[in-house]
Amino acid sequence: MQKYLLKRFWILLLTLFAVSLFAFALSKMAPGDPVEQFEDVPIQGSKAQRLRSYKRTAQKLGVDKPLFYFQFSSAAYPDTLYRITNYYERETIKRLIARYGNWELIQNYWHEIHEMERKIEKLPDSLDRNALIKLRQNTTDLFVFHKPGKINKAFRNIHTALENEALYSAIHQDSERLANAYQRVVNEPSKYKHYVPKFAWHGLDNQYHIWFSNFFTGNFGYSYESNQKIETKIWSHLRWTLLLNVLALFIIFSISIPIGVYGAVHQDSWLDHWGSLGLFILYSLPSFWIATLLIIFFTTPEYGMDWFPTHGLGDISEDDSFWDIFWMRAYHLVLPVFCMSYASLAFVSRQMRGGMIDVFQQDYIRTARAKGLAEQLVIWKHSFRNALFPIITLVASIFPGLLAGSLVIEVIFSIPGMGKLTIDSIYARDWPVVYTILMFSALMTMIGILVADLLYAWADPRVSFAKKSK
Repeated sequence: MQKYLLKRFWILLLTLFAVSLFAFALSKMAPGDPVEQFEDVPIQGSKAQRLRSYKRTAQKLGVDKPLFYFQFSSAAYPDTLYRITNYYERETIKRLIARYGNWELIQNYWHEIHEMERKIEKLPDSLDRNALIKLRQNTTDLFVFHKPGKINKAFRNIHTALENEALYSAIHQDSERLANAYQRVVNEPSKYKHYVPKFAWHGLDNQYHIWFSNFFTGNFGYSYESNQKIETKIWSHLRWTLLLNVLALFIIFSISIPIGVYGAVHQDSWLDHWGSLGLFILYSLPSFWIATLLIIFFTTPEYGMDWFPTHGLGDISEDDSFWDIFWMRAYHLVLPVFCMSYASLAFVSRQMRGGMIDVFQQDYIRTARAKGLAEQLVIWKHSFRNALFPIITLVASIFPGLLAGSLVIEVIFSIPGMGKLTIDSIYARDWPVVYTILMFSALMTMIGILVADLLYAWADPRVSFAKKSK
């Protein structure tokens, strides 16, 4: 048993590692600059102040480090490109390298753009305002332009702005150096470097290692939307999802298992047929449709059945007692819990019924009855435990369900659970929250599978995890 548990544990870690690589890769392919998404309000002040603020935020989010432990690329790309913290500048440089391959000349060209920008920042506002604005705008555009047509157009606009004598005398030498640096990039390409492989080792100080190790310490990073820690945001939603699912699971199993056992004991009786028909009708009804009907008919006065609240969890004040809060929450959770429960009643009861019928056909059940054992003892002691295999299989899906919640139901009833948090985070492009939930769901799924395997051994002692010797 211990050997089996150790083996399953290592499989769990390897699977989680593979899922984490997938989630991390998806998070890095998400569009947009994470630093700008994190900073809702643009930083005011000079270029140097904005740059310092940008670097502080990049350091806080950990995006100023290499992506992975190592890097496979061509010789055209430097292994220190991650040090360019600005997302759009880094993407522009990548495209220039892909086009020309001469990183050293591109680096010099980029340096000249920054020098030109710093020189323009120092120019007095008393100069020709329109020409100065044109000069600043086109110099800034060079940070995001990588196509030759747009770059040449920006240079033409810069030369037009320098027709102003005051601007020309102040900055023409810098503009010439910048233009010459770009011409060297175009005229001296090194495209052959794209065919030369390159390997770089970054060590443990990389974004993936920090993100993956922080996940197991409960540090999930920061939300782009609210700038608060993700663990705080998740916990405030997780408790409602856990409450909904625990209540729904209690109702499902406490009703469906007795129904399934009864249907197996009284197989082909009229109660078995009519009960199965009713449960299958419920199973066939979509939960979003039932939820909508319940809101229309049972939460509005138009049909005379304004019995339940439409959405939310109710308004709680600080002066409310425990029982006031309890009844308020329960009043709001009746319809959501019903919508999460009714469809599973048919499925679980049929699984239980099928398992019991298979067990009833076994020889040891016939032997127990032949010995004259009481029927209740045969059903609940000798049959029920061995008929739990289909139910145990469902355990693997229960664990991720407790975390992810019922997305549709939470959205329809405005329950602030994990499902609604996932949808809201996707709409807000709050990717750290989305991929943290993905990691949690994967972890809970694997834990559910492991628990199900252990329950198999508990339910049937004949199950052996040891490898049989030949």
